[in-house]
Order: sequence, then structure tokens, then C-alpha cells
Amino acid sequence: MALIVVDHPLAQHLMATLRDRTTPAHLYRAACTELSRLLIFEATRGLPLTERRIHTPLEETTVRQLVAPPAVVPVLRAGLGMLGAALELFPDAPVGFVGLRRDEHNFTPARYYCKLPPLAGRDALCLDPMIATGGSAEEALKLIQAEGPRSLTMVAVVAAPEGIDRLAKAHPGVAVFCAALDRELNARRYILPGVGDFGDRLYGTEEA
Repeated sequence: MALIVVDHPLAQHLMATLRDRTTPAHLYRAACTELSRLLIFEATRGLPLTERRIHTPLEETTVRQLVAPPAVVPVLRAGLGMLGAALELFPDAPVGFVGLRRDEHNFTPARYYCKLPPLAGRDALCLDPMIATGGSAEEALKLIQAEGPRSLTMVAVVAAPEGIDRLAKAHPGVAVFCAALDRELNARRYILPGVGDFGDRLYGTEEA
């Protein structure tokens, strides 16, 4: 499994905004969208292209265009914060959804929703801002892989070594793009130093 940490200065600047506990929800969402755009841009460098002939205002030439946009599958609910950026880059991308809820006692994911577009032979992106234990990412990738995509790439904001190790064993052929590989998980399986609960901060549902 390839892990690519996008260390572009703008990506790191946006990560600082997401890490700061004083960042309000509206600025958090804006930073998430901007960072997601950067990450997805990097994660789609390998998309296949096809050539065709066109006429510019001055002459005929050969251009290269995408064979097809990738399918995009956010993991609910936090992955929705990354979806807007994906659709800005690929407006005609088919979109699926995987809903997973973490059991706070044993930290295992429980699926409550899955709706995927046709994926056979198509490139696919799985969007989930945080790879902590890796359980949710592993389950989401398994569901997507079962539909036979040509390629599958995971795009996250921040990851923990424990989660990356788990994905490397479960999905060795999936590349993971993120903006930060953090130190470790705490006893509650939150990433340290991390960003807190991404979904709560994204939607302003944190407890006071």
C-alpha cells in the first residue's frame, strides 16, 4: 500500500486551521473544502486519458481528456465535508455513500447505509477525513472493492499509524493520500495530536 502525505505549504496551512480548537464551524468547513480539493487533485494524477482531435480558433490539434470521471464515495457523515470539493473538480462524477457508525465500547464500525453507483471498470475515490483505527476505512473499502472498480484510492485529511498499518494489511493495493500522519491514538481511539471529532467540528455539534 502506498501512503502519500501531501506536504504542500498550503495543505499544511489549512491543516493548522483544522487543528486549532478555536476555529469556528464555518471556517472549519471552508478549510476542509480547500484542503480536500488539494488532496483530490493529487490523488487523481493517474487517471487515464484519451486523445481526440479538435479545432482551436487557429488550427486543428490533438488534446487529451479524461476517459471518465472517477466515482466518489464519501463515508458518512464526516466524508460529506470532502464531497463538495470532489464535485467541483469532477462535476459529472457518480456519487455513492457508505454509512458507518463507531461503537464507542469496542471501537468497531457498524454499517447502517450503503448505496453505490455502478463501479465495474471505473476509477473510484473513497473520502473519509480521519483514519484512526482504520476500521471504518477498511469496511468502506471492502464494500467498494466488491463492486469491481478499475482502481480505488483513499483520500483522508489525517491518519494515525495504527490505521495505516491496518489498511496496509487489509487493502495493500489501495493508495492513501492525506495531509498528515499523526503520532498515535489515545485510549479512546482519537488521533493525537489530531483535530478532535471531525464530524462534530464540521457541523458545529460539539458538546459545550
